[in-house]
Amino acid sequence: MVVGTASHTKFVEPNVKAKPPKDADLKTVWAFISVGVDHIMKRMQTDGMSFAYYILLYTCIYDYCTNPTKASAGMFKATPARGASLQGSDLYGSLQKYLDEHVKRMREEGERLGDTELLKYYAREWDRYTVGAEFLNKLFNYLNKHWVKREKDEGRKDVYNVYTLALVSWKRNFFDSIQKRKDEASRLTQAVLRQIEQQRNGEEIDTSLLKKVIESYVSLGIDESTDQHRQNLEVYQECFQVHFLAATERYYEAESSAFIAGNSVSDYMKKAEDRLEEETRRVDAYLHDSTRKDLKERCELVLISNHRHTLWDEFKALLDGDRESDLARMYGLLIRVSGGLEPLRNIFEGHVKAAGHAAVERAMRSAASDGGKQDAIDPKTYIEALLSTHAKFSDVVNKPFRGELGFNASLDKACREFCNSNAACQKPTQSPALLANYCDQLLKKSNRDLDPEALESALDRALVIFQFIDDKDVFQKFYVKNLAQRLVREVSASDDSESSMISKLKEIAGFDFTHNMTRMIQDISVSRDVSERFKERERRDGLNDGVDFSVMVLGSNFWPLTPPKTDFAIPSQLQSKFKSFTTFYGEVHSGRKLQWLWNVSKSELRSSYLSQKYTFMVSAYQAAILTQFNNDDMLEYKDIQAGTTISDDVLKPQLNLLVKAKVINQAEDSYSLNTSFKSKTIRVQLNKTVKSEAKQETTEVLASVDEDRKFVYQATIVRIMKTRKTIKHQSLIQETTAAISTKFTPKVSDIKKAIDYLIDKEYLERGEEKDSYNYLA
Repeated sequence: MVVGTASHTKFVEPNVKAKPPKDADLKTVWAFISVGVDHIMKRMQTDGMSFAYYILLYTCIYDYCTNPTKASAGMFKATPARGASLQGSDLYGSLQKYLDEHVKRMREEGERLGDTELLKYYAREWDRYTVGAEFLNKLFNYLNKHWVKREKDEGRKDVYNVYTLALVSWKRNFFDSIQKRKDEASRLTQAVLRQIEQQRNGEEIDTSLLKKVIESYVSLGIDESTDQHRQNLEVYQECFQVHFLAATERYYEAESSAFIAGNSVSDYMKKAEDRLEEETRRVDAYLHDSTRKDLKERCELVLISNHRHTLWDEFKALLDGDRESDLARMYGLLIRVSGGLEPLRNIFEGHVKAAGHAAVERAMRSAASDGGKQDAIDPKTYIEALLSTHAKFSDVVNKPFRGELGFNASLDKACREFCNSNAACQKPTQSPALLANYCDQLLKKSNRDLDPEALESALDRALVIFQFIDDKDVFQKFYVKNLAQRLVREVSASDDSESSMISKLKEIAGFDFTHNMTRMIQDISVSRDVSERFKERERRDGLNDGVDFSVMVLGSNFWPLTPPKTDFAIPSQLQSKFKSFTTFYGEVHSGRKLQWLWNVSKSELRSSYLSQKYTFMVSAYQAAILTQFNNDDMLEYKDIQAGTTISDDVLKPQLNLLVKAKVINQAEDSYSLNTSFKSKTIRVQLNKTVKSEAKQETTEVLASVDEDRKFVYQATIVRIMKTRKTIKHQSLIQETTAAISTKFTPKVSDIKKAIDYLIDKEYLERGEEKDSYNYLA
């Protein structure tokens, strides 16, 4: 009962004496229970309930449900009992009637309130109601476990556990009444949407209030016909979410159009980012998580997709200005929408291409201003120009664009384009040759700028460009040629660096690409052992004539070295060593023939005719020339030629080098030692490359590439035909191109020539079908 004055009321809990007897009728029992039910639904949150009173109510419900003498009547007719303890239909009906009336009174109160007050009232009463319903569900636990369970097992669809019964009553008598039509937002929903709009406008709102109201939409999704425990979001989606999403779209359409018209794209992107993050927090704060996906898609449509053309148009300016934060922001927005990044990738690719070409042109202008030729460029300057461009935009891909595969592909495509064809390299063979020469500069002893660690890093960067080179076979030829020169002349920075570079190339291009390089390194190691054994034998036999004679024995199948095209008279000072080594090698390796490559041999001569002693580092040809002056200070050209037997096309350039270095003087066809020779260094390098020879070597390398490619075409076609047996012409062209493109860029005309050659050699024949070929075993 409730007692008190007008200013204060207090609920007084009935005691055990007020409890009805076990055999009491429904009217008596409900009169006692309803007092407690009303207290639970109206005052439980504020006044609470003692455990004793709770047990008293629970016992009364238990007594009634277990009294077999009670007959069910009224709105619920119980299924005949198959034993005791299964009464409760009238009690269930009384509870339902109470809940319906209680909720109707709350609805009538709410209908008199304005929208904002209705929102507050609804949230407060819903909170009170659900707390009370949970308590009632526990209080009527025996009814739930027995009578309700049995009725549901019998197939009753209109019977629920007590908590669900309370929700059904709220939905039918309060929520449905204010909802009116599902296709229109109710007063309650409109009030919620206005609160959300106010929050979007920067006003403070009570989010806990919204959370309670929206939770009610979710809780009221009761699947009355099937599983009452399964969550059903139909009410939430139809009565709130659809209206919320529409309102969101309208709001952001108006805001984004106005904002982007009066502000920069950069500021708009920040605004869009903030709004998207705000909506994510909104879901976390008071919306159901099922809204997250639809809300995200709707916001991305309005804020990003609808303005994507404006963002695309701004992208080039951001690249030009190196505005990484804005680039990252644009990427983060456009990756959210389908097709948002593709135009950016295309713009990025074009921008990188232009930057690469511009970098090469700047390097060429710089080289020209330093006294070089306008159309020539140093390998180091050229490769570093390419690397700087790649490094800059690689950072852009990895940072603002988060390493996205599409931008990586655009970067690779752009780099491949300007690395193979640019202002410095009009021909496809020039770029790989410059890269090989750059690697040659790095791996020489003369490169004192880099310690071993820095050298490894520089080689790794060079291999970045190698991966973009189309004609890798050209690089291979020039690299092998340079490697041979470094090894033969003993000017490598270190054996470890050479081996490391070969390993890196092998990892990228495969075993076949580096096979000869590896054998060359092995030959040098074996050759050192042979030379040391020869010297040991000379010492053992006491054959020491003061000449330090070292020989490199190299396999002719692996080295790109050609025999000399001129006769050569070995200087008398070397005759005995020459014969002795030839004999020694013949004894160790019978059946092998030595072919002496004087054109790549070198010597060191010590001067004894000058006040300052110098050591001249010369070629074998220069050594033969200078030793002629041991007997005469002046010699005629014909005498030098007779003494050395070197042909004119080799002898004259070598003499010119010596004259240019002022080691000898020339007076028409007469040559004499320069007894006034002076140099700033004690060791004087005279063994220099003749320009005409360098050009000839380049021509020979490129001719060798062309010849090798013929065999590659033929071998590839035969391999394909051996597998396919019969093939159409176009398919053969396509498969051959695909197989060869990792080595160089194949030409269709060359493939056709190879096909014709193989037909002539009877490896293939033309098929009976038009444009087809058959393989001939």
